[in-house]
Amino acid sequence: MTAIQAGAVRTRTSPYRVTFAHQVRSELLKLLTVRGTWWSVAIVAVLNVGLAFAITSTLSAPADVMMAVVAPVQFTMLLAGILGVISVTGEYSTGMIRSTLTANPVRGSVLAAKAAVLAAFMFVVALVIMLITAIAITPLAVANDLGIAWNEPEQSILPIVSAAGTMALFAILGVGLGFVLRSGAGAIAVTVGILFVLPIIVTLLMGFASDVTWIQTLGDYLPSNAVQSAVMPSEEWGLSRGEAWLTLTGWSAAALLGGWAVLRGRDA
Repeated sequence: MTAIQAGAVRTRTSPYRVTFAHQVRSELLKLLTVRGTWWSVAIVAVLNVGLAFAITSTLSAPADVMMAVVAPVQFTMLLAGILGVISVTGEYSTGMIRSTLTANPVRGSVLAAKAAVLAAFMFVVALVIMLITAIAITPLAVANDLGIAWNEPEQSILPIVSAAGTMALFAILGVGLGFVLRSGAGAIAVTVGILFVLPIIVTLLMGFASDVTWIQTLGDYLPSNAVQSAVMPSEEWGLSRGEAWLTLTGWSAAALLGGWAVLRGRDA
């Protein structure tokens, strides 16, 4: 019996074995003590506020100012996915994953805890940043004879909460891809491909075959397009809000299930 196997047996039989709550606390501690996490948060904040101001300055009545608050999600979703990726691949590159799995040999618990922590963290961060953004652009909006209808939650609070929720799902997508590929560069490349390259390919195909409706339908179910329908749906294009949320959840769930299969089937 190897040392790792012996450790795993002791962990299973010890009264001090790692519980899911302990694993969540461990993942939260690892996330909050890595500088890359806070760099990602800073970039998300700068992008969100900067783009919101730029968009608001170009709007005129009767435009919806909330669009300026949530539109940057089209860019910050990539950062959420990358943060999910590096939270996993960083452990593989340093070998820390072996210690994690020795302390808690229930691999599904490790994956679930990491995904839950990343999703919750990203949701809270995005929610706070977008609320601050909405407050910050209010004077500029008022100067342009615009405003945010805070008295109508469906037009103000719901888009912000929805956008924060999509950021959590993109973080989970990154976690799943990180466990599937275990390579930071590879997983980030796939994340970029899913979120940015695939929509470009679909757009090019539509340019050459505009009469093929299935290409447009395919594009609607890509994460980058579904996120628009999930946050601010339109009756004129895209998916319904329910379809969009099912689509985004499906992408994240597929990545997470793939990560779980690889984590269970391969040695660390």
